[in-house]
Amino acid sequence: MSNLWYNKDMDKEDIFTIPSFVTHGRGYVYCLQYHIVWCTKYRNKVLIGSTDTDLKQILYDLADEQNIKIIAMETMPDHVHMLIEATPQCRLSDAIKIFKGTSAWYLFKKHPELKKSLWGGHLWNPSYFIVTVSDRTKEQIEQYIYNQRTSRGKGGKPSKHKS
Repeated sequence: MSNLWYNKDMDKEDIFTIPSFVTHGRGYVYCLQYHIVWCTKYRNKVLIGSTDTDLKQILYDLADEQNIKIIAMETMPDHVHMLIEATPQCRLSDAIKIFKGTSAWYLFKKHPELKKSLWGGHLWNPSYFIVTVSDRTKEQIEQYIYNQRTSRGKGGKPSKHKS
């Protein structure tokens, strides 16, 4: 595989060596980062003190087991923010189920008082938020894609035809 990468302006003419933030796999190079957020059930403020500290350690351990790198993590009393890097083979929905389900199991075991604060005995709200993270904006990537053929005089973004 070539050791070349496009510059930040995504100009095909300017290339340089692959930056250190990408990972090499067998036959591919990637940098897949995601911002994930999930909340406690009913936004109850239970992630405080030793519960907060234990949760962070549990999440780091679970990430290690799943071959996921936590780049940044912070907890608030009622929600968790994580910036992770994952492999192309990682099924994020499964990883999040493991993060939430296993962390709840361990926290309830270590802090049984949590169940008294949470109606129904559930620690986490069933939903979550996830977004991809990039050093390029959506507009830059769209423009790069649309310009692939137009730079050679063909194709590009379709014009809007009036019917």
